[in-house]
Amino acid sequence: MVIGYHVILSAYGFWLPNDPRGSWSKFVGAWELLRFGRATKVSTLRSLAGASHDASARMAAKQALKYPPVRFNGIQARAVGRGFALAVRKGRITVWACSILPDHAHLVVARHRYPVEQIANLLKGASTRRMRFENAHPLAAYRTATGCCPKAWAREQWAVFLRTPQDVRRAIAYVEANPGREGLRRQRWSFVAPFET
Repeated sequence: MVIGYHVILSAYGFWLPNDPRGSWSKFVGAWELLRFGRATKVSTLRSLAGASHDASARMAAKQALKYPPVRFNGIQARAVGRGFALAVRKGRITVWACSILPDHAHLVVARHRYPVEQIANLLKGASTRRMRFENAHPLAAYRTATGCCPKAWAREQWAVFLRTPQDVRRAIAYVEANPGREGLRRQRWSFVAPFET
């Protein structure tokens, strides 16, 4: 039985569907990217981030994006966290760990009455509204004539199903240590609850 999820939310441009390391995508939705290859669908559940690959090909594909890849600065990451807090409170979502990195976010969340995909959408939507409210949207320079900003988050999410307390504790340890791996300080968010078994 699933008791929680390790959810990864990617910012726009973080992990492309034709990433040379592989991806979980089945198609490439933009013509500009298709010239760099078809989707590199894999079925593994382990992280591919450390796999050797042609980094220059990956960076060239990112240059072909319609907008620059999103990189949250500190003020934007704080707005994302405030948005997450609103979604957690409103949706009564239990979050056991959260790290907001420059180009993606990791959360460990308890199983909920909502499917994990809906939880991810609630979090992304609330964080986007908060970034706009705080005038901190990373793609604000690309507003349309109607004032809409391009999406700061990728369309899908990646979720690992956690079935045991050991799985949850392992995911929490990974998420809490993640900022340090990128040279950032440990993060503490008010909406994170302790995991109790």
